[in-house]
Amino acid sequence: MSQKINSKPIIVVKGQAKLRKSDRTQQSILDAALDYLWTHPYRNLTVNELMSLAGSSRSVFYRYYEDLPAMMEHLLNEFKEKIMAATAAWFAEEGDPIPLLKESLGNMVKVSYQYGPILRAVLDAAPMNERLEKAWTRFAKGFDDAVIHQIEQQQKSGLIKPFDAHPVAMALNRMNSEMVSHHFGRRPRGSQKAVRDAIIRVWVATLYGDSALNTCFSEENNLTNLK
Repeated sequence: MSQKINSKPIIVVKGQAKLRKSDRTQQSILDAALDYLWTHPYRNLTVNELMSLAGSSRSVFYRYYEDLPAMMEHLLNEFKEKIMAATAAWFAEEGDPIPLLKESLGNMVKVSYQYGPILRAVLDAAPMNERLEKAWTRFAKGFDDAVIHQIEQQQKSGLIKPFDAHPVAMALNRMNSEMVSHHFGRRPRGSQKAVRDAIIRVWVATLYGDSALNTCFSEENNLTNLK
C-alpha cells in the first residue's frame, strides 16, 4: 500500500501505524533518488552518490536492491499505483464519463507533477537496460489494457463512436507519458494547468468529439463569448 508524505514516494507496511527502522532506511534511499533526479539525469547516478545523499553506507543499499535499475523499477511500480488510484473515477463507470475523465486526467497530472522524474528516468534508461525496458513495457501495457477495455465498454454503451480502441489507447497513453516526462521530469517544471488542459482536450475530443469540450471548458467558452 502506498501513501504520500511531503509529496514523496512512501512505503507503508500494512497494519503498521509507523514505519519500522528498516522501512525508514529504505524510504530515505527512495527520497534521495527522487531528489537527485529532479536536477540530474539518471545516467549520472551512482550507488555511492545516492547513499551519500541518503546518509547511509553503500552496503546498506544492497540490503534492499540488487542494483539501481531494481530501485527504479520499484519507484516505477509505486508511481503506477498512484496513477491508477488517481484515475479510478473514469474507470469506475459510474456517472457522466466526460467530467469523470476530466477529473481523472487532472489527478493524473497532479501525481505526475510530483513524481515526474521517475518516469523520465525510466524512459531515458529503458533502451539501454533490459530490466527497465521490461518494467516500462509492463507499465505501459497495464495502462493500455485498462484504457482499451474502457473505450470498448463505452463503445458498446454508445458513449464512444466505433473505432479500433487499441491504437487510439496507445497513442493517448504515450502522449501522456511524453508530456509529463518532458514538462515535469526535471526542475524547473512546466505549467501544470497548461499540460492538464492540453491532455484533457486531446482525450475528450478523441473519445467523445469536439462538442464534448464545451463540458470541460465551459467557463473558458463563456469568457470567449463575452469578448
